[in-house]
This record gives sequence, C-alpha cells and structure tokens, in this order.
Amino acid sequence: MQATADNTELIIETRDLVKRYGKLTAVNHLSLQVPRGAIYGFVGPNGAGKTSTMRILTTLMLPSSGQAYVAGHEVTKEARAVRRSIGYMPDFFGVYDDMKVWEYLDFFAACYDIPEKDRPGLINDLLELVDLKHRRDDMVDKLSRGMKQRLCLARTLAHDPQVLILDEPASGLDPRARVEIRELLVELSQMGKTIFFSSHILADVAEICTHIGIIEAGQIVMQGRMEDLQRQLMPHREVVVTLLDKVDDAKQALSPLEGIQNVVDLPDEQNKKRLRVDFTGEDTVMTTIIQALTSKGIPVINVAEQSHDLETVFMKVTKGIVS
Repeated sequence: MQATADNTELIIETRDLVKRYGKLTAVNHLSLQVPRGAIYGFVGPNGAGKTSTMRILTTLMLPSSGQAYVAGHEVTKEARAVRRSIGYMPDFFGVYDDMKVWEYLDFFAACYDIPEKDRPGLINDLLELVDLKHRRDDMVDKLSRGMKQRLCLARTLAHDPQVLILDEPASGLDPRARVEIRELLVELSQMGKTIFFSSHILADVAEICTHIGIIEAGQIVMQGRMEDLQRQLMPHREVVVTLLDKVDDAKQALSPLEGIQNVVDLPDEQNKKRLRVDFTGEDTVMTTIIQALTSKGIPVINVAEQSHDLETVFMKVTKGIVS
C-alpha cells in the first residue's frame, strides 16, 4: 500500500477513478486517500458520486477506468480478497423480517463460512457490541429503524473485517438513534477498524471524523485531516469583542497590533457594542488584544473566538451547492 506524506499507511486508495453511465460521468478522475485507522467522512451533495464510488470499492460495480485498492488488494483483480477485508452497509439495507435477531446474524455468519460451533459466541458478542442482546429472540420486523440499523452494522462485523464501508449509516434516524450510531462508530474505531462512511449530515461528520473528503460532481475538492482543512480554508482566526462603550477607542488600540488583519463593527446585541477582530498567530495574540484594551481603560465584557464548523468549510469549498 502507498503512504501519505506523513508516512501514514493507506488502507483505501483510488487513482484517477472514473465511472460513466452512458453520457453521465458519476465519478470523475477521483483520487481518494484513507489512512489506516481513520474515521473518514465522505461528504458531498446528493448526486455527487458518493454511492458510485462506494459500490466500486466494495466490488459491486466495475469502474470505467482508473484503479482502486482496499487493504492492499486491487478491487477489479482481487475482488474476493477485498470482500474478506470489508464490511459493507448500503444506503438501503435489507433485513429479513421473518427471522429472529440471532437467526439473522447466524445466517450471515454462515455466509462468511464461520464454523457452526463458533457462531453462538460470535452472535452474543456482536449483539452486546450493538446493544441488542436483550432483543436476540425478537423478530427482526419488531425492531425500530435505529435498532435495525445497528443490527445491520453487526452483520457487517461477522467476519471481523479491517474496513467498514457505510453508505449514509445515519440516514432516516431520529436524533437519539443518530447519536447511538455515532458512538458505535467511535467504539469500532477504537477497536482498530477503519471507518469509511458517506453522509450529507454534516453534524455527524464533524462530531466523530478524523479525516474528511469533500466530493462534488464526481471529483474530490478537498481531503485530509479535519483541522488541516479548516486551517487551510480559514487561515485567519476571528475574535468577537463585546464592549460597554468606547468602540472607536478600541478600534484605535487594536488596529496597530502585530497580527491584526482587520477590525470590523458588528451589530449591537442587547445594547452592547461588538467588534470582530481578524488575526493570524497563536493564542498570545488574544492575550495581547485583551491587554491592549484593558490598558486603555476600555470596558471589556467578553472576548470569544469564533470557530469555523464543517458546514462553513463545506459551503466555501462547494460554492454553496448543498442538497
């Protein structure tokens, strides 16, 4: 396998991957790099090419051109080895309603050639992991959607894969079920699994991902560590200073300071004056800002740094195209 610039081993990689459906190009020379052990969020608008990419990675569909590797195996030449290395949960998962929960997992364990004598212990472990042990004898059709989602995730783990490829795992879930899925993915990552999942729910990605890839019109726009992308797109930092008065004095005190790029008036809030201060540098600049104001006797109520969330990054990169 290849490695990233910081010598991190890649467990998923694509090189100039292309998928065409007639005249439509769904995946357009896509080059992905997913480090081993990452929780990688694959983010993009509907129709951006996320599902097509995942179907190629899981050997369910052949690319038109380009190469894709999973756990060191080329997907078109070593499909069987790829399937042994991955657990895949599609966006529209299937459950067999006429089975009990334990029977459902037993069936898939058998599909992966797990010996019959080993299955009861495996099933108990999987049900405990996804917090469904108390429902093992229930019929699958009696489970809530969130429980079915966790059951399908347990199914993907039956053969102990290195990589989990999950297409919109939190889609259609209520807030509590989404939190449960997020917590489960973090736990699986701590167990040594690499998690590669697509989503258009940016809050889910921002909450747990170590790396993200932003895709638009079949192409990777940006990818890398979350904090690196935020720093690259938003190279300056922003502080909102709330004052009782003396706004002009505050602007005169701050503008000459080293590292200060801009000082801008913001609308008043609850009869309090506010300034936005753009600056570059470390936390020492914030200390300098506070000292400069207090030394001039300017009444400071609050100084708060503004964080740039994933939605800000996404909107900036994709030119505001979100669906």
